[in-house]
Parts: sequence; C-alpha cells; structure tokens
Amino acid sequence: MTERNIKLVIQYDGSRYSGWQKQPDKKTIEDEIRTAIENLICCDNIEVNGSSRTDAGVSALGQVANVKLDTPIPTNRLAKAISQYLPPQIVIVEAVDVPDEFDAIRNTKSKLYRYSIYTGRTRPVMQVNHCWHRPGQLDVELMRQAAKKFVGEKDFKSFATAGDKRSSSVRTILHCDCVQDDQWIYIDVEADGFLYNMVRNIVGTLVEIGRGHWPPDKIEKIIEAKTRTAAGPIAPAQGLCLMWIKY
Repeated sequence: MTERNIKLVIQYDGSRYSGWQKQPDKKTIEDEIRTAIENLICCDNIEVNGSSRTDAGVSALGQVANVKLDTPIPTNRLAKAISQYLPPQIVIVEAVDVPDEFDAIRNTKSKLYRYSIYTGRTRPVMQVNHCWHRPGQLDVELMRQAAKKFVGEKDFKSFATAGDKRSSSVRTILHCDCVQDDQWIYIDVEADGFLYNMVRNIVGTLVEIGRGHWPPDKIEKIIEAKTRTAAGPIAPAQGLCLMWIKY
C-alpha cells in the first residue's frame, strides 16, 4: 500500500463544539474527525489539515480538509466509513483522491460564509442554534448598499479582532450581499481569505446600519480608520455557516 492524499468535504453543526481547531480538554471538530479516522484504520498521529478554523459555535456545509492515509479502503467508500465513527452532528459528504501537493489551506482560492438573522418576535426553536435571533425590523436596502462597499481589495483591520496578529490585514472580498426572505435576513460574504472574526464584525456593523444608527457610507470611514473600535459590535457565532470553498 502507498499513502494517498485525500480531500474531505465536511458538514457539521458547530453549536456544541469549541470550534474546528483541536484544543486541550475541549471538544472540537478537528479532534472528532481525527479520532474517527484513527479508529477506522487503527493507527495514531493522523493529521487533518482543515481549510478554515471556524470559531466555537460556527457551523459548516462545505468545510474542506486533506488527510494523508495508508489504507486498503477504497477512496469512494471513505466518506461513509469515516462518518460511521463520527457523532451525529458531523458527517463526511465526499472523499476524493488529490495530488500529493494539494493542501486544503494553501490552495484555497475563495470561501463563502453565510450569516442568518431571524427578525421575528418569537425565537425560532428549530433553528435557534444556527441564527442570530434579533427581533425587530432592519432596513435591508440600506444594508445592501453598505455591503457593496466591502467589495474589493482593502485593508480590513477595522473588522479583525483586536488580538489578530497576522502580518497583513489586506483581503479581497469578491461578493457581499444581504437578502431578505420574510423574517429571515441572509448576509453572504465571499473572499480570498478572512481575518479572525471578520465576517461576524462585518455583520454586526451592517446591523447597525440596518437599525438606522449609521448611513451606508459609514463603511468607507470605518475601513479607513483601521481600528476595531470604529466598527460595530461582533455578531453572535451561531448565525455563521461556512457554505463552500473554491480551489
């Protein structure tokens, strides 16, 4: 047998987990998947290389990871085989062979996150772990106007958590829009990469505009300020979902 590089597409309900990345004494998605694979093929020290390090409470419909395995199990059976060892909140939906040089992090071209807000009076109990329940009307047209101002290559330092230590805060947002469906509002953000808490800070800022606290052109001033204190409050984690990753 020879080692294969395998790309996994993963879905998970992150509401019960402390995010993607493994942490001591905490339940994480990465740890669950690593343990499932080790139990399946009876080996140790498996490395699961996930593209997005989603925060505690954040879910995914299209997380991608790659893992190098030496196993006789055919690749087209691996998704089901690994999933049998996973808890109900996590599933592998696809496993495919990829070239040895494929890296789920370095080869990413863009990712799309969707944020869901429910504006109805009564909390939506069936979706409460996957949305921000924020009763009251928001001006979605103003939010859409503001969302367009995020598109392009810009320095998003104002939308990164104050503790983000990355050397560059410049990112390119390819698409940013708000859509309303009855009492639901969905905010989609696609970019070539994200700073820590960037989407949730964008959402919190757009909600301030939807409330009428700021005009849409406030976005340009916030970006120019390059300080976290210029932007709106962070939106709750549970409303965020990683929808897909392009390679």
